[in-house]
Amino acid sequence: MTTQPSKTLETFDNPNPKRDYTIRIDMPEFTCLCPKTGQPDFATLQLEYVPDKLCVELKSLKLYIWSFRDEGAFHEAVTNQMLDDLVKATDPNFMRLTAEFNVRGGIYTNVVAEHRKPDWQAPAEVNLP
Repeated sequence: MTTQPSKTLETFDNPNPKRDYTIRIDMPEFTCLCPKTGQPDFATLQLEYVPDKLCVELKSLKLYIWSFRDEGAFHEAVTNQMLDDLVKATDPNFMRLTAEFNVRGGIYTNVVAEHRKPDWQAPAEVNLP
């Protein structure tokens, strides 16, 4: 196999650092293992962020997400770990990671974790007629 899972998140320079804009990335194929049973857990991840100086490179993000496939993790822990790693790599103005886990034992779990720089203010919402 030419590519392997990796915990390394690569970045590139924000092409427009003077403007606040939102990057949204949907990842419908996240998997990890239940730490109690070892059975696979499946989730759709939605990453939304307002970059500062750096953006996450998508191939490295794919390999990073893949790296959890054989790891046992509680939903809450793995969502927060991924957010922490992404924030450490990119230092964004704002970042939100939503993990929507498929049903397990008749229960759906959604975990939302956020990061915001203390001095960053979100732009005012524009409502057009």
